[in-house]
Amino acid sequence: MIFIDLRDREGLVQVVYDPDRSEIFSIAEHVRNEFVLRVKGRVRPRPEGTVNPDLPTGEIEILGLELEVLNRAETPPFQLDEHENTSEEVRLRYRYVDLRRPEMLEKIRIRAQVTRSLRRFLDERGFLDIETPMLTKATPEGARDYLVPSRTHPGQFFALPQSPQLFKQLLMMSGMDRYYQVVRCFRDEDLRADRQPEFTQLDIETSFLSEDQIMDLNEEMIRQLFKEVLGTDLPNPFPRMTYDEAMERYGSDRPDLRVPLELIDLRDLMQDVEFKVFSAPAKDPHGRVAALHVPGGCKLSRKEIDAYTKFVGIYGARGLAYIKVNEAAKGRDGLQSPILKFLTDAAVEGIMQRTGAQDGDLIFFGADKTSVVNEALGALRVKVGEDLGLMEEGWRPLWVVDFPMFEWDDNHDRWTPLHHPFTSPKLDQLELLESDPGGCKSRAYDMVLNGVELGGGSIRIHQQDIHKKSGNMAEITKQEPEQKTSAAISAPTPAVMCTTVPPAKSYRPISPSQPPPQTQWVTGR
Repeated sequence: MIFIDLRDREGLVQVVYDPDRSEIFSIAEHVRNEFVLRVKGRVRPRPEGTVNPDLPTGEIEILGLELEVLNRAETPPFQLDEHENTSEEVRLRYRYVDLRRPEMLEKIRIRAQVTRSLRRFLDERGFLDIETPMLTKATPEGARDYLVPSRTHPGQFFALPQSPQLFKQLLMMSGMDRYYQVVRCFRDEDLRADRQPEFTQLDIETSFLSEDQIMDLNEEMIRQLFKEVLGTDLPNPFPRMTYDEAMERYGSDRPDLRVPLELIDLRDLMQDVEFKVFSAPAKDPHGRVAALHVPGGCKLSRKEIDAYTKFVGIYGARGLAYIKVNEAAKGRDGLQSPILKFLTDAAVEGIMQRTGAQDGDLIFFGADKTSVVNEALGALRVKVGEDLGLMEEGWRPLWVVDFPMFEWDDNHDRWTPLHHPFTSPKLDQLELLESDPGGCKSRAYDMVLNGVELGGGSIRIHQQDIHKKSGNMAEITKQEPEQKTSAAISAPTPAVMCTTVPPAKSYRPISPSQPPPQTQWVTGR
């Protein structure tokens, strides 16, 4: 007998050809991997002892009565059930074969389910699905444009959209107060794991919604999406955390809450130690000294610690100090570290109390500029959590809110918008725009899931006087916005704007006079 596993996008079924039907059996003998077949037969239960419980069709088989080879195939470049050792380069070269794998088919199917769920959710809430132009004039965005030569205007070019930004704003100004689009976007950037030159995002634009309303809307949408597609219940409501708290505890504005480790601030304990590596940043208002307590970390070898030291160097850290806790009850004598001789008894006691370290634990230290410590220890926190099996299972969504309006740019010696120049400051902090720009908080928010930013944004400024104040802080001239867009600086509606790609810190200061009234939500790439 000849057994053929027949596969289509719905799955796989076993077809059996009996030698009693010699003509068909002869054809079946010449069938090879990835041949395209037309089969006709009779469905029957599998014989006792041959049932395959791991296969959805494992209880039945098809007795083949007809067989036609629609197309022959050469030997495939890799086995579809042994793809783990196949390089991505080979898979992409033979993409049509790669997409036949059940894993890839499932991803395509889930993607379609996601899009269908999102569209249904928004349609039911009065949003209009509106397409915006693809070939357009270059607009001031955060990345480089892809250009398309114009045949009818030699020497001139269209630009592919980095986002439908201006078109969405025009829709809001036109009174289309609830818009969405599953849209393709293009950014001429280097390929990275979390950023591609072209990607798909879900845009949502609204007028007259507060940040709480837009957050509630998108939270409900994501919760429904996970329930429909994955059968998973996400928390209701999602927890919220301020930007300052996220940076203080996790060193990141998109913390992965599956990792139970947290950064512990030691500034006050280190200001008086003689070890300048710690005392200098502790006394610097722009510096930070923090610890990362790793339960069971004593089992790490010196080689592994050296590897972590090299890892944090990627983020600008100049070293990685540590203390191994062999016997906590013995105090200093129960600790092992090359930095102990530089620390006072009071500092050592304070570190042990604040971290809560026990026998067998390890404490990593970061001391440098606040940004360096946060990035280095924040990344180390996740890596150690993964390496030591500390990461918890499940989905851990989070809203991060109250982002700063501005960050200091050392290269240009000025304040620059953390998100973009159109983000609205908190209304009760307008006076801080000029008196204390670093302390001014914005009406911005990001949705984070397992350390990934799903979407984010902010209420847009829609009042001209606030636009001018915010623009002055970013040193944007009056002429610049007029050159970049002819749209009006003011509009009659407040709005919300969200975006995921690129990350907030990668935006460059651009004109403050783009049409302000819109909400954007972006998800899915």
